[in-house]
Amino acid sequence: MQPVSLALFWHQHQPYYPDDVSGECLMPWVRLHGTKDYYGMAMHLLEVPEFHCTINLVPSLLVQILRYTEHGGSDRHLDVSRIPAGSLSETDAAYLLDYFFMANVDHMIRPHARYFELYQQRGVHTDDATAALPRFSEQDLRDLQVWNNLTWFHPIAFENNPELQQFLEKGSGWTEDEKRWLLDQQMDLLRQIIPLHKQLSDRGQVELTTTPFYHPILPLLWDKKSARQAMPGCDLPKHLDSYREDAVTQLERAVSFHEQHFGEKPKGLWPSEGSVSQDIIAAIADVGIEWIATDEEILAHSTDGFVSRDPSGHLRHPEMLYRPWQVADGDKSLQMIFRDHGLSDLIGFHYQRSDPLAAAEDMLGRLQGISRAVEGHSAGRPALVPIILDGENCWEYYPDGGVKFLRHFYQQAASRSDINPVRVRDTLREFPATDHIKKLFAGSWISHNFAIWIGHHEDNTAWDRVHMARERLKAAAASGDYSPETLSKAWEELYIAEGSDWYWWYGDDHSSALDGLFDQLCRKHLQNVYTVLGEPVPSVLFQPITQAERRLIHTQPRRLSVVRVDGRRTYFEWIDAGRYEPGSERGTMTLVSEGIIRELFFGFDHRRLFLRIDTHDKASDTFGPTDEVRVRFASPEGIELRISGFGGDDGLTAKFLRNKRKAGKAHVDAAVDDILEIGVAFESLRVVPSDPMHFFVEVLRDGKSLDRAPSEGSIEISVPTPDFEQLMWQA
Repeated sequence: MQPVSLALFWHQHQPYYPDDVSGECLMPWVRLHGTKDYYGMAMHLLEVPEFHCTINLVPSLLVQILRYTEHGGSDRHLDVSRIPAGSLSETDAAYLLDYFFMANVDHMIRPHARYFELYQQRGVHTDDATAALPRFSEQDLRDLQVWNNLTWFHPIAFENNPELQQFLEKGSGWTEDEKRWLLDQQMDLLRQIIPLHKQLSDRGQVELTTTPFYHPILPLLWDKKSARQAMPGCDLPKHLDSYREDAVTQLERAVSFHEQHFGEKPKGLWPSEGSVSQDIIAAIADVGIEWIATDEEILAHSTDGFVSRDPSGHLRHPEMLYRPWQVADGDKSLQMIFRDHGLSDLIGFHYQRSDPLAAAEDMLGRLQGISRAVEGHSAGRPALVPIILDGENCWEYYPDGGVKFLRHFYQQAASRSDINPVRVRDTLREFPATDHIKKLFAGSWISHNFAIWIGHHEDNTAWDRVHMARERLKAAAASGDYSPETLSKAWEELYIAEGSDWYWWYGDDHSSALDGLFDQLCRKHLQNVYTVLGEPVPSVLFQPITQAERRLIHTQPRRLSVVRVDGRRTYFEWIDAGRYEPGSERGTMTLVSEGIIRELFFGFDHRRLFLRIDTHDKASDTFGPTDEVRVRFASPEGIELRISGFGGDDGLTAKFLRNKRKAGKAHVDAAVDDILEIGVAFESLRVVPSDPMHFFVEVLRDGKSLDRAPSEGSIEISVPTPDFEQLMWQA
């Protein structure tokens, strides 16, 4: 059996946060992900020189790193971090309390006693910053300044720096000098990021690839009507002019920038968001790119379903997915690889809830299975398995930042004879594509369409605002009244506004507490086009584009529920319950593969908490003998329900655990039929009226996590008070 060629491909990207006209930068994410993920991911690879992979570095990300390390750049978050705690204004102190708990609570705040103490002291879900501020002393504020920066250091940084480890162990009571020392350490790590990646590239371990400069959706710059191939009849912006010149500029500048910093032109390109169309092939080939990547669903639709998955998720003709393809436009051609989105989602969304060594072994086993599945169908070529995902956004959801998983996976994959970790360029040179795509389907890595970036009225409004600024800029260039330097600076602002990230947050696809700020940044870059030209900014660019309120993770129960726990779908039992429907809680990432849980309902009467789990098919058919459903409580802390016995003749078994030990007698009911229903007494949970309850539901099979609701965070409700219904009626 030939070893499977593992093409692990990490995509490193952040939106372009700075306002280059005013010099301001309102968000810290390049800096924080820099000391954590961009540094840490490179260090992982240095530890295992035999492991080969590909890393995509978006030029606009690198520009922002260099802004910190070579040009003295800062951001609002860093400015407030540097202010002596005793000199903070009330505005700056309130900013601390609003933004310095922006980290994964379970894995980046709760494990650190002092940081979690400050988090509880803040009362994040109960008080605004002004109300909470009197509870914080000068030392509290300084410790908060330190902790929010410190928690974003990668674990390997502490392993390599004993002084940093001692600083961490101190835990509290830091001085201003110590705080300044930490921020200096932060900058030292940022300075290592680009040299580390060049070192990995120079020694032949890592292939570095690029993306169009400011991460635009190339097919939409070329032809917005291409969106209708996957979404016939979708609404489009009023102005549909092609910006193909901008697309070419973003490509040319990306290749030039990459060569300048890494000494060679890139061979590969990750089109922003894996967005491709037949129209853009020649333009990409013209700048010297030899291969691109996108998602498997693009291949499925480009081959009329020949390479696709059945309703159970099993691949039809797997040997045709796990190989490169060629696509051409006239005499210009590219090779293409297509990500296995199931394997990619396992790392991005699921393995975080599993034992890290077991998760790594599971992935290795799946790669072996692919090799067996394609054996005899590959005409002498090894199976090429592309696993492609963001290289930064998932690790804060792993308890240890993914260290144990990555170390074990890299070491085992590099040492086994049945797996060959490869750089994409090397395997394409040795085993070039022999299969041809006649016409490439237009779409992205998310649901093979462009729905996130066009079609919603907010997306379309933003595109029309871009068009307005672009038309004015074209007229300014044609007038001859402006210097080349002025026009170049104005075009730069327009190219930034063409980036995909602004449209990611417009519409109802994704949401975060910072939606309004992303809208402000997008419009600011368009305003800057006029500011640079010395012209008044049109009033329409001061009007917010985003109108929707932040999407709630779940609704709240509206009335008491009268539920008979029998597993039958009874509408009126659950009509007033709270509801969670799986979506994109993470905001920065999108889960493509479908989970087991279709909906989660939750309600109560005065004695019991009720849960209802709906699956895509009948629940009694979905859950098998080796399945287990767990309800895990963060509040009351340490409580866990485990429901098993699916598919057996003796009915379901409910275990009630407290601090991972089986508790005494508990009042728990569970039944499965059309749906799974669970009831548990408040008395068993040891909660009383008004007490908060934070919990999530998880589905496991053979001890491995398959799904979680909500996918991030918790359901947050309170035990009903005696007058609950009266209060809700008045509301």
